[in-house]
Amino acid sequence: MKKTAREAALYALVRMEEDGAYSNIILDSVLGEKDFSNRDKALTTRLFYGVLENRLALDYTLSQLSKLPLEKIESEVLMILRLGLYQLYFMDKIPASAAVNESVRLCAERKLYSAKGFVNGVLRAASRRGSLFMPDESDRDLYLSVAYSCPLELIQLWTASYGRDRTEEILKSLSGRPPVYARVNTLNTDKETLKTILMAEGIKAQDTICKNSLCLSDTGSIKASKAYNRGFFHIQDISSQLCCEALNVQEGQTVIDACSAPGGKSFTLAQLMKNQGRLIAGDMYRSRLNLVEKGAKRLGISIISTVLADASQAEYPMADRILCDVPCSGLGVIRRKPELRYKKDLGLKALPELQYKILCSCSKYLKPGGLIVYSTCTLNPTENQLNVRRFLSEHSDFEPQPLALRQKKTAYLEERENELTLFPQNGMDGFFISAFRKRGITL
Repeated sequence: MKKTAREAALYALVRMEEDGAYSNIILDSVLGEKDFSNRDKALTTRLFYGVLENRLALDYTLSQLSKLPLEKIESEVLMILRLGLYQLYFMDKIPASAAVNESVRLCAERKLYSAKGFVNGVLRAASRRGSLFMPDESDRDLYLSVAYSCPLELIQLWTASYGRDRTEEILKSLSGRPPVYARVNTLNTDKETLKTILMAEGIKAQDTICKNSLCLSDTGSIKASKAYNRGFFHIQDISSQLCCEALNVQEGQTVIDACSAPGGKSFTLAQLMKNQGRLIAGDMYRSRLNLVEKGAKRLGISIISTVLADASQAEYPMADRILCDVPCSGLGVIRRKPELRYKKDLGLKALPELQYKILCSCSKYLKPGGLIVYSTCTLNPTENQLNVRRFLSEHSDFEPQPLALRQKKTAYLEERENELTLFPQNGMDGFFISAFRKRGITL
């Protein structure tokens, strides 16, 4: 039987909570059903991400409206309430009566008959009120936590690290679907030709601060694009593309991408190398390396060889360039993965040591004069600046390599010349990049 958009959104939200999987993977799976119209897909996506992005705000209001504590409400009923409340307060085109009635119908559809009256009563009270409850602004951190559905822990971390104003700018960037950026595959085409091809497909493409990058809109399903299937581009955020530029790869070099999957940076590096040389792409999981191999084949890249390895203890050949884009807490990509903000353990205490171990291990395979880039997609100085400064203090055979990326029009933090923190408010992901050169003959 065909699911409605609301049923699909509820199903996806419940699955994500139970499975702990990434939101995009769950949603893609749910939307993969053959009988979904484009309109249903759009509504399902809006409801799914809307509830995720505003969950703390929705729950705060529900806690004021419900006589029953939220922890006592059955999880699926609570999710139905969140969906209903989101429609009431965030979707003007949906009548209040429809938001309430469809939520009650969801209870019946899920055989939650005893909850129908409760859901009806809470949502009707919400409809009469007409707006979300908010804490008093005298407790600024609590207010921001509810207003932007961001845990207090993260707000306090960012405030201590970057200041109040920057923190509020970060919080404002967390909602809404992020832009889609494409990296032009210069092995097969050029930017202007690709723009013309995409236009013929009804896809809008605009230039970005990166030379061979485009911001796409009206894409529909990217994988349905003829240009995509012909290997003319791959999807990669601007911050990630800047990271690849920082490595300054050259044709004929040996390059290691130690934590490569799903392969976006490896593909861009191979293109910058003009598909000449050797690029070793490592990852701990065979299934993820399969994605790298599949992507390289689609793009016509032949210099990438995959290696199943733990980057913290892997053995590699000596290389001219090494990219350590290490596993991280992901605080710079929350708008792409809004579920991250609700994880009980983001690894803020354990990750820095693993990241440092990966950096130290990989650095052993860099040739004298070679360049290594350490990067994360997080906004956390302990995973970023503290790690790279520790590395330089404990490795006298390395020196900081100044980054030319500051010349780009980006929102960044004033820090040391070999460090660059990119913030998400300019349309790109939050990211950290740092570079070191091994003392010796300059390559």
